[in-house]
Amino acid sequence: MGSELVLRLLAAGCDMTVANRTKAKAEPLAAAGAKVVDSAAGLSGLDIVFVTVGTSQDLIDALTGSGGLMSAGAAPAIVVDCSTISAEASRQVREQLAARGTALLAAPVMGNPKVARAGRLTLAVSGPRDAFETAGPYLDLLGAGATYVGDGELARIVKLCHNLFLGVVIQSLAEVTVLAQRSGVSRAAFLACLNDSVMGSAFTRYKSPALVNLDFSATFTAELLRKDFDLGLAAAREREVPLPVAALTHQLVQSLVGNGFGQADFAALIALQARSAGLDLVSENAQVPDGLEPGGRRGGEETR
Repeated sequence: MGSELVLRLLAAGCDMTVANRTKAKAEPLAAAGAKVVDSAAGLSGLDIVFVTVGTSQDLIDALTGSGGLMSAGAAPAIVVDCSTISAEASRQVREQLAARGTALLAAPVMGNPKVARAGRLTLAVSGPRDAFETAGPYLDLLGAGATYVGDGELARIVKLCHNLFLGVVIQSLAEVTVLAQRSGVSRAAFLACLNDSVMGSAFTRYKSPALVNLDFSATFTAELLRKDFDLGLAAAREREVPLPVAALTHQLVQSLVGNGFGQADFAALIALQARSAGLDLVSENAQVPDGLEPGGRRGGEETR
């Protein structure tokens, strides 16, 4: 995801300096015009630093750990974190950055690399309003728009709610698709009908090729979805909000991981559902639009 965000900013004419824990992964960005430095500390003199990592601990290490962004003498004015992490870890990092005069914007993205490439990412953003106004022009370059949702860690909650809903929807979609096929309707025909109905969405359209052709190459792994359900359900418990449907879906995602699909795309939930129905799935090898092609319908999806 980070590479796609950098490429979008480069295409808009921004001067970009990048760091990656695995430096080889940054080489294509150097070829595209970015300057590559050895560690996050090499970014400390910049005005605005964007961060995209996988876990809460990754963010803590990248910003405040040895060789991290804040380990150098200088400190950026604004850090924009586009990751999906816990509100507690975000709060911890925010306090440490504030002590150095750096504002943190929590700006988790709703989308995956393919969605980013199509310019259709959206972002929820929270933190100091003046920092949002300063970073806003760059946030807008990343996709279809950034929504300011308030102070502190509120954007983290928005993203967790988004991904809880994401998991519930894909499980429901898997269930009704298997029912349709068990009744004699091809998955391609059923999903084409659903996507053109009032129940269709950018998400159902985007996931249809995977459900029809059983291509579970990961855009968002089952393990990452489980991580977000862990975080989301913990937030619900803290606020005494019952989430019975999400809690059941969490167990199904756990079962998906336990059945060896942890590194597969979470659309593999349809394989688990088919097993429960005694149905053998095979690819339908059909041409199915995902809505992200030029001129297609808008699409969006999850991120780490």
